[in-house]
Amino acid sequence: MLLVAAVLAAAVGCRPMTVTSAGATGGKPGAQAPAAHPPPRATSRPSPPTKRARPPRSAQPVMAYGSRGARVRELQARLAQLGLFDRSPTGYYAAVTAAAVRAFQGQQGEPRTGAVQTATWSALLSRTREPSEMQLHPPTSRPLDTPDARCMRGRVVCISKKSDTLAWMVNGRVVSAMDVRFGSQYTPTREGVFAVTFKSRHHVSTIYHTAMPYAMFFSGGQAVHYSKDFAARGYSGASHGCVNVRDEGKIAALFAAVKQGTRVVIYH
Repeated sequence: MLLVAAVLAAAVGCRPMTVTSAGATGGKPGAQAPAAHPPPRATSRPSPPTKRARPPRSAQPVMAYGSRGARVRELQARLAQLGLFDRSPTGYYAAVTAAAVRAFQGQQGEPRTGAVQTATWSALLSRTREPSEMQLHPPTSRPLDTPDARCMRGRVVCISKKSDTLAWMVNGRVVSAMDVRFGSQYTPTREGVFAVTFKSRHHVSTIYHTAMPYAMFFSGGQAVHYSKDFAARGYSGASHGCVNVRDEGKIAALFAAVKQGTRVVIYH
């Protein structure tokens, strides 16, 4: 009996039937039971990795020991306006600049690091004015001293022992300036008001037998003149009483401008 039913089902093309929960079978011809799907799985996205907080970086200095360039030159010129930097700007940040920065930081109540942080630079800008070209690129290694009152009228060779500078002045105006050095304690350069007595372009000392180019004598054997030794050794040496100049180009121009009788003022 079962074998006959199976043969008949195959003959008529029997379709799948759906079995109900009661166990009965049913269905309409041509209807297809829906495919069973597994229940959807709950999906969860992985949480992003927790970022570790980086330790705060210490503020990088704007300028510090070893820095160089135009910004350092401006720093030095601004510190000079406050009387904290007593040299001419060089554009190189070394011990003297660091000491001046520490002094300024002490005035501001900042840590005296000697390095210019953003707060230090902002405070300096607010307390100073923009440096002039002369302040940024002065003609002498040290700032010119305030001219003596005796230098303010006429044509004067104005020489300061305090700043080691010579200023060629015409009616109170500085025409040119240059570094100078003086005699030692055993052969000091005299101070006072003098006049150029004579000039000698290729002079040689009759006492020491040394060259004294562009010599302009103002008091006995003492003269303003060019010195190769000063140009080579700087302030590590001294003269025998003369006023030495190390810039040959500048003293050549001064030699051409100065006449016999021109006033020379040497003061401290």
